[in-house]
Amino acid sequence: MSIDEITKKVSDRYALAASTGEQMCCPTSYDMADLKSFIPEEVLNISYGCGTPAGLKTVSQGETVLDIGSGGGIDCFEASRLFGPTGHVIGIDMTDTMLAIARKNAPLVATNLGYASSNVEFRKGMADAIPVIDGAIDLIISNCVINLAPDKRKVFREMVRVAKPGGRFTISDIVADQAVPQYLVHDAEKWGDCLSGALTLTDYIAGMMGAGFLGIHLIKASPWQEIDGIHFFSVTLTGYKIPASAPQPDVRYATLRGPFSRVVDELGTTYLRGIPQPITPETVCLLSQAPLASHFILSSSPLWLDRADNRWTAVYPTEAPCLWEGYFAIFAGPFVEVADDDHHVYRRGEPVEICSKTLRVLETDSYAPHFAIINRADQRVSGEPVTCAPNGGCC
Repeated sequence: MSIDEITKKVSDRYALAASTGEQMCCPTSYDMADLKSFIPEEVLNISYGCGTPAGLKTVSQGETVLDIGSGGGIDCFEASRLFGPTGHVIGIDMTDTMLAIARKNAPLVATNLGYASSNVEFRKGMADAIPVIDGAIDLIISNCVINLAPDKRKVFREMVRVAKPGGRFTISDIVADQAVPQYLVHDAEKWGDCLSGALTLTDYIAGMMGAGFLGIHLIKASPWQEIDGIHFFSVTLTGYKIPASAPQPDVRYATLRGPFSRVVDELGTTYLRGIPQPITPETVCLLSQAPLASHFILSSSPLWLDRADNRWTAVYPTEAPCLWEGYFAIFAGPFVEVADDDHHVYRRGEPVEICSKTLRVLETDSYAPHFAIINRADQRVSGEPVTCAPNGGCC
């Protein structure tokens, strides 16, 4: 199928769902009871997402939010409530039926929120040709929509174009643990099901980085479907359009605290836990972002850490046999590569088979926010415990 054919089939599928009330099969976890207090039922009935707009919780008054693939407007209306009447929300969608429903309900939502007028507008447009001027957006959100775009790299470039310096995105989407084969790519029905267009997490994040976003990291992950041995799962990701100027010009060194023993950042710098690393002003900007800042101590002079220092963080594996139970760990940022204290190396987006001992490490509070865990075993595994290698590594 050509790009135009895919786009038309997806648009027609969602227009039909909007007019018939069909429930599209994407995983989502909206608090509908809460949203019903100000959003009309007509909008809630056509809300097709694969996550919740977690990024909206970071919105400040007066900010401008862009929702790519706004559908009936549910996420736009929630943004309007969260930042009050002073902000501005722009929703874009390619489906006329969806736009008509969203525009009709915008004044009703404003009235329910006690606003004099609506601060939400809806524009017809494509994700790869966003009808917004350069550098206008503080926060970009999208809920299971970029998956439907045939040219995702063009979408990511558009996102960078419209974002302000220092702007950010939080998007939910469906990705796969391996490349989707051509027989699924050319299945028109599965495009609408958020399957055929799924990228691997590696390719998805690489496209964002290639467009110019940095600090890309995981907010939430949850399994969705398995088809022909391919695991599809929902991820919510956040990243930043890093501003050009350094916020802390006196900072010259970064010391990795952990819990990883080694990390490589998105600019290519390698850090070993406890050892100060000279950094550039550009790197200072990157490491100052929220998902990275907690892992480092930034300083004007070299600062060394050892295990006795309470700023040193680590999670060491237990000395015990382990089981192979079909689990794979997928590291999802904010670094391109990391190592733990049991000789595992994780490259962002690439599944790594792990044993039960490593699973327990990755489920701790220090590690869990950075990993999606999947299980590829078709049935319960009954293998015997195995003893780790002399160097401590078992997988």
